Amino acid sequence: MKQWTKLLLLGILSLVFGAFALGNTVVATLAVTTLVGALFLISGGFQIAAGLTGDSGSARIFSVVLGALMALLGLSFLLNPLEGTISLTLLVLILLAASGIVRLILAFRMRSTRYFWPMLITGALSVLLAAYIGSNFAVASVSLLGILMGVELLFNGAGMIALAFFVRTMSQR
Repeated sequence: MKQWTKLLLLGILSLVFGAFALGNTVVATLAVTTLVGALFLISGGFQIAAGLTGDSGSARIFSVVLGALMALLGLSFLLNPLEGTISLTLLVLILLAASGIVRLILAFRMRSTRYFWPMLITGALSVLLAAYIGSNFAVASVSLLGILMGVELLFNGAGMIALAFFVRTMSQR
């Protein structure tokens, strides 16, 4: 199978999964929470193993404690996915608000440049999105991560399809 065909199939598959995620946002949100929980649990285990095999005494203790916290967080997400979903949605809300505020501050520092308006608009939109999520938190928390994953899969699929056709065009030259 040619490289561009593999990319095209991957793009189409990503589009299909994106549509599925957007059609079942609550299920997709729980899947994201479960995946994050598993990743935290695995990385916590590796962190503990690295700490136990380390050289320095205080760094070993810190590494083991941090690994244990990560593993406990992952276990918590796996055993209580709804609570994990709420935690992750709150984290997304905080990150959107913080990045929007930082971009607003940067925009006013860039007032005399042509980059002022794009920075101001993107910062304001992030803050408004955070405010919208915060004002509808009960509804948003059970579906937001699924919506974000679905949109990302759609964007990824479209990008992969474009890349596939680009690779095909370049290989025909």
